[in-house]
Amino acid sequence: MSDDIKPRIRVPATAKKGELVEIKTLITHPMESGQRRDSEGKLVPRLIVNRLDVTYNGKPVLAATLEPAISANPYMAFFVRVEESGTLNFTWTDDNKQTWTAEAKIQVS
Repeated sequence: MSDDIKPRIRVPATAKKGELVEIKTLITHPMESGQRRDSEGKLVPRLIVNRLDVTYNGKPVLAATLEPAISANPYMAFFVRVEESGTLNFTWTDDNKQTWTAEAKIQVS
């Protein structure tokens, strides 16, 4: 299943010092809530992306805990104030402790 899961991020390549920039993320994941039943009537085990952590130059800027009510392929958008050029690192974690990472650089002028 992990081969089908792809994180996507949209980050502006450049920004001005002190600017608030919008960061958009999406990860393709089926997000089983644990409440659905299969064709035999058995509960399908819960398997969701339950965590998104984002750092900028090694400093945390977002730590989100996701719950079963979130949809498949969760999309999140947030703002970060950039003071210097650097790298945003994203880590998504699911219930099986699988992780997916992505990174993007921002050049600040």
